Amino acid sequence: MFTPERLVLARKRRRMTLADLARKSGVSAQSITAFENGRRVPTEDTLALLAAPLGYPAQFFAHRRPVDLQVDQVSFRAPSKMTAMERESALGSGALAMDLNMWLGDRFRLPEANLPTYPGEEPEDAAERVRAAWGLGEAPAPNVVHLLEANGVRVFSLPPDCLDIDAFSTSESGVPFVFLNTRKSGERGRFDASHELGHLILHCEHRIPHGRDSESEANDFASAFLMPRAGILAQQLHGASVDRIISAKRRWGVSAMALAYRLRKLELLSEWRYTQTAKELTKRGYRTGEPGSRLGRESSQLLAKVFDALRAARGVTPADIAGQLFIPQEELNDFVFGLVPVGIDGGGQSSPPARPGLHLVRG
Repeated sequence: MFTPERLVLARKRRRMTLADLARKSGVSAQSITAFENGRRVPTEDTLALLAAPLGYPAQFFAHRRPVDLQVDQVSFRAPSKMTAMERESALGSGALAMDLNMWLGDRFRLPEANLPTYPGEEPEDAAERVRAAWGLGEAPAPNVVHLLEANGVRVFSLPPDCLDIDAFSTSESGVPFVFLNTRKSGERGRFDASHELGHLILHCEHRIPHGRDSESEANDFASAFLMPRAGILAQQLHGASVDRIISAKRRWGVSAMALAYRLRKLELLSEWRYTQTAKELTKRGYRTGEPGSRLGRESSQLLAKVFDALRAARGVTPADIAGQLFIPQEELNDFVFGLVPVGIDGGGQSSPPARPGLHLVRG
């Protein structure tokens, strides 16, 4: 058996052109084109030649047809600044993570999607409605990755070769997915996850998440979701100094720049004061990082439970899972273990709403 789409996926995932793969495998570009189009089936020996430079076992190319992610399904930020190879490689990583999700779904009852959708609504209003639906009140949001997972969003990490991408999100067969860059600070990771939540909430159905307007809307949603109006107003931050902003941002688990922008949006900082604040924060290193921050990267609770349950109940290791998916274990690690378990300070506030249970489905 041979699945042509898997050869296309592997080549794009490895950022190879037809000419690249032909040169590295010794198989002609004309033959590779015929294999990818399904006009010809490679022999066992030819498939071995193709598999070697792609870094996948031969069985990978006989596995089920992968999800065909298209650019217009995905919330890439500034897609025009990405090369075609970068986009295709990221889409390939998403398709492989969806393979893993299907594998897990065959063995566990995972939380179902519980995302209210508000296409066309103002981001501020939509964020307030989502917070109300999820029982967050006006308190700081707890671990955002946990919140997403509890409400049926599958969260995976981006592989190292895709880390020029901040994050992206999409939905497939009614299941929402978010892919996060795990090399950022904890504060920026929370904002990225909330930004992608904004895309899923605001840019669903027939609203394709592309262009500056959709990015601005997702940013405004994330800002309002992480820093609710009433909660910020209660802190009495009108005309706040830079030191006061740096102190206050710890409560909300956001970057100092994000809080300054939110204060300007709520008219608690004048345009002039915001400009001066941004300059001072930049001078202190807050444009590119969060000096002295103790906020760790948020982790995946769902994936941690899944892998613990598999190991405890059946002795299944990550190597076993990678073998059943016919991918290198390093690739599985890229999707899963970039979300390493770390502590997260929820601000000392009330707990998030009860999360759906995770149940192992015994075969």
